[in-house]
Amino acid sequence: MCRSGRQPDPHEAGGNDAGNAAFAALLEDSAEELYETAPCGYLSTLMDGTIAKINATLLGWLGLERSAVVGRMRFTDLLTVGGRLYHETHFAPLLRMQGEIGGIALEIRGAEGVRIPVLVSSAVKYGGEGEPLLIRTTVFDARDRRSYEEELLRRKREAEAAREQAEAAREQAETDRVRLQEALATLQQSLLPDVLPDVPGLEAAAHYHTASPERLGGDFYDLFAVDGKRWAFFLGDVCGKGPQAAAVTSLTRYTLRAAALHDPDPVAALSTLNAVLHERYTGGDPRYCTAVFGLLEPDPATGQVAVRIAAGGHPPAVVLRADGRADFLPTPGGLLVGILSDPRFVSASTVLAPGDTLLLYTDGLTEARTGEDRATLYGDQALLGFAAGQAGKPARDVIRALTGLLDDFGDGLDDDTALLALGVPAHPAPDPVTKNAR
Repeated sequence: MCRSGRQPDPHEAGGNDAGNAAFAALLEDSAEELYETAPCGYLSTLMDGTIAKINATLLGWLGLERSAVVGRMRFTDLLTVGGRLYHETHFAPLLRMQGEIGGIALEIRGAEGVRIPVLVSSAVKYGGEGEPLLIRTTVFDARDRRSYEEELLRRKREAEAAREQAEAAREQAETDRVRLQEALATLQQSLLPDVLPDVPGLEAAAHYHTASPERLGGDFYDLFAVDGKRWAFFLGDVCGKGPQAAAVTSLTRYTLRAAALHDPDPVAALSTLNAVLHERYTGGDPRYCTAVFGLLEPDPATGQVAVRIAAGGHPPAVVLRADGRADFLPTPGGLLVGILSDPRFVSASTVLAPGDTLLLYTDGLTEARTGEDRATLYGDQALLGFAAGQAGKPARDVIRALTGLLDDFGDGLDDDTALLALGVPAHPAPDPVTKNAR
């Protein structure tokens, strides 16, 4: 009777009978059969290595008959040349010293000369008085493991090769980047004057700040003689970046120089540039720029310099006075140069006295992003306040201070910036006269 009080299920009984029969069949396996058909190789050798016993599994791997192996071959005869060398120099000496050794990777010669990777473990059997009698060895087929290891090595080599290729590509990219920067710097410099000329009674200083060494900017400036008494200057910013902007910059610069030699009037010079740009770039790829063009006429008698400028869509110039004031020199109504066929340009005039400076700049300065979140533009009023702090200083000191300001903007400076300062040196203080007492 079942413990639960149920009658025994005949199907359940039948299942138990089948399981019992299978278990009984397992018990009937002889030790010899288990030895012969084990999933690994077994062999026993005399102390000199002569094979005394070997199972069918290992014979199958070797492709040999038992009669050709037992008593006729030694364990080392089953190994490859490299395996025999390792057995003699490492395996056998360690086995003699330790009495056992396990998990040694060797290769045996299989059927038809196939090299079979195996893992070998051996143990010495000792007699009653401690004398060594024979060596029992287990051989595990390591072909799957070898394949796995080879796959790992292959993947490792591929990864190393890919890493080396990536490193080489990175180095090449870095080399190309440096070359590109050098080429762009050279091209950028070719669009600017090498040095500013010496103007009698005037000090000139300039600076060009590149926002990115990998991007060609479109800002420009120049200062040159018109005749023996007058000097022309200009500063501007071409729309866009890159080679196309550089081409427009080059055209703009040489057009303004040529126009000034024909008619140095600022409005006439900008009108000539507008006609050239509008004719050249009319169509699907319009090109234009902002620009301020001016004429300087120093007066050696008074030490003053008369200035007349005209602007097309450009930020107003700043006049820094010797007494500490700073004001914009407005040119209202000026349109972008090149965008219309017949624009209206407005001129303005001023006089620079000793200690005064005229500052021109591009909008990269006033549009620099400031604040912790880089969301606030620097702006015209902030520039005017900064310039007031530099009023009365020489032009080179004004440019030096603005250069430091640009550096302080850091990553908030997204656009190139050109600076040009034209200052009249302050009159030197007279030397004191010392009278000799009589």
